[in-house]
Amino acid sequence: MLVAITREVSPSFDRCELTHLAREAININVAKAQHRQYENCLADLGCAIHRLPVEPEMPDSVFVEDTAIVLDELAIITRPGAESRIAETPSVAKALEVHRRLYHIEPPGTIDGGDVLCVDRTLYVGLSSRSDKSGIEQLCGFVAPFSYAVEPVKMQGCLHLKSAVTRVGRNTLLVNRAWVDVGAFAGMDLVDVDPTESMGANALLIGEVAVYPTAYARTRERLEDRGIAVRTVDVSDLAKGEGGVTCCSLIFTTTSQQKAETMRG
Repeated sequence: MLVAITREVSPSFDRCELTHLAREAININVAKAQHRQYENCLADLGCAIHRLPVEPEMPDSVFVEDTAIVLDELAIITRPGAESRIAETPSVAKALEVHRRLYHIEPPGTIDGGDVLCVDRTLYVGLSSRSDKSGIEQLCGFVAPFSYAVEPVKMQGCLHLKSAVTRVGRNTLLVNRAWVDVGAFAGMDLVDVDPTESMGANALLIGEVAVYPTAYARTRERLEDRGIAVRTVDVSDLAKGEGGVTCCSLIFTTTSQQKAETMRG
C-alpha cells in the first residue's frame, strides 16, 4: 500500500523561509485549496493520505518532505538546515515510527529531505545551504548497512537538489542543467526543462505517472513527447513559498509484514 504523509497549510505560511525567491503575496485560502487538490491527486493515484494536523506557528510545515528521508528499510528523521523548521520533525517521526525503524540526524549536522534524490540504491544529496557535511556523513552511516551508496552532487542557484533534478521514470530524470552538475547522473536518460521554465525540474513520480505543476506547459510537453504520463496540479501559491510537488508529501510503500520485519531486524 502506498502511504502519503501530508500536512495542512499553516495560517502563517505567508511568513515562510525564502532563499532564492522574492517574497510575493500568498493567498492562504488559495494555497489551502491547492493543497487539497494535490492530496486528491495523490489519492487518485493510489495513495492513502495521512494528513498531519496544522501547525499554526510553523510557516513552512506544509513542506513535510524536508523532515524525513523514507527508504524501504528505514527512515531518517532530518535536522532541517533552517533553524525555524527543526520543530517540525517530532510529529513526522511519530507518524513514521509505525512504518519504519527511525534514525535521527544529530547536531551539528543538518540535512533537508528536499536535497535527497533516491534512484535505486543510490542517494544523491545536494550540496546546498540546507545540507552540510556532518549531516551527509551521518546519512552515509545510517544507510550503508542497507547497501545504499551516497553521492554528493554540486548545485547552485536553487534551494534544494530536487529544485534542479527529479525522477520521471525508472531511469529518466528531469533536469535544469544550469542548477545541477548532471555529470553525477551518467548513464541515465535526461529530459531538459524548457529554457524559459527554470523552475520546471520538480516532478513527483508515483508509479508510472509524473505529478507536475500546471505552470510549466512547455516542459510538460517535453515529458509527454518522451512517453511519460503526466498529471498536472495547480500549486502556484504553494510555489511562492519556494516549494514544489515533491515537497508537500512523504510517499512510501508499507505493509504489516514489512513493518514486522523492519522492527525485528
